[in-house]
Parts: sequence; C-alpha cells; structure tokens
Amino acid sequence: MSAKSKSDRLRRIVMTVAGVSASGIAVGFFNYSAFGMDPFQVLAHGLWNLTPLSYGTFYTIFSLILFIFVFMADRKKIGLGTVINMFLLGYITEFFSWLLARLFPDGGLFLRLIMLIIGITIMCLAAALYFTANMGVSVYDAVALCLSERTPIKFQFCRMGSDVICVAVGFFFGAQVGLGTIITMFFTGPLIHIFQETLAIPLIRGRNPVAYSIRKLYLSVKKALKKR
Repeated sequence: MSAKSKSDRLRRIVMTVAGVSASGIAVGFFNYSAFGMDPFQVLAHGLWNLTPLSYGTFYTIFSLILFIFVFMADRKKIGLGTVINMFLLGYITEFFSWLLARLFPDGGLFLRLIMLIIGITIMCLAAALYFTANMGVSVYDAVALCLSERTPIKFQFCRMGSDVICVAVGFFFGAQVGLGTIITMFFTGPLIHIFQETLAIPLIRGRNPVAYSIRKLYLSVKKALKKR
C-alpha cells in the first residue's frame, strides 16, 4: 500500500470514529434538552421502554437485528462505521446523558434550548463525517441511503420519510417527542449535505476546509457574474 493510500485510509478511519462518537454525544445533548430526540432515537427509546436492559445494551441488540436486514439489502453499506455504531454509540449516549445531568443538574429553559441547538449541530456534522468517510454507516442511516440509491427520490426526502415512521412508532411506545424531533425530521438531510460540502469532503481530500469553502464560493460567484 502506497503512502498516499495509507494516508487516505487513516483519514477515513479517523473521520468514521469521530463521526460515530459524535453521534452518541449529540444524543446526550438531546436527552438533556428534554425537547425530544432525533427520530431513530425516538424509536430506539420507545422500544427500550419495553425492556429491563440498560440503554447501551439494548441499542447494541437492536442494531444487530437491523444489521441483518442491511446486510441482505446492501453489504457495501457495512464497514468499520457500522460496527463501531452498533457496539459503541449506545454506551456513549448513556455516558454523556449521565454526565450532562451531573454537570448541569438544574438547567433552565434557556440552557435546554442551547443544548438542543448543540445536539442538532453535532448530529448533522457527525453524519456528514462518516457518510463521506464511506467506511460503513449506521444501520438506520443505511435505510435512507439504500432507498435514495434505488429510487429517483433524493436522500433528504428518503430520510424524512423514514424519520416520520420512526417517530410515530417510538411515540406510540412512550418515547419523548418534541421540538428537537420535529427539527431533525425536516432539516437533518439538508444540514448533513451542507456539512458534507463545507467540511467533510475537503477533509477527505486532505484540504483545508476553510480555504476550500472560500475558493468554492469564489468560483461560484465568478461563474454567476460571467452569466450576466
């Protein structure tokens, strides 16, 4: 393997681990805000309410069940990111939910809103990182990706559809649904796309994200001016 290939693989691994870990952290912020979780976590928490297991353990088991269906639909979606997500994300979520509750035991409305905004931002950034790294995605994310690749429907709309189903089922089983859930249902796809274009793609190409974005903006403006 050449030095360039090794460097590329290392970037992808780092982006994958960072993305999956950040996803767990984001859910911790959602839980603290008490404004509702992202759609898949609504489903997972709703089903978790039916069991005596810790959340980390339940999430791992639930992900393994979904993994079987993803494996049958498109094995190419499975990779390092999928494995890390299945065995680590639930426990990271559990830990950060506990940590934030200990650090800010009496958070008021304003603090909870801030936590919600942070959670949404981190979640979208995390998804952009491990989507772009292309080393396997979470079993839930794989569903929307598979649908978008097999139909003329764009990814963001496939994601919205799967989100609506997850929220309905999770809410039925008693999971928390709120402002955060609504925002992630309708804006997750577009925000992920923005983070991919401005941060994840430059990183995977070994470029400075700020310089890359400025140059891209400059070329877009220049092209627009030429059309006049």
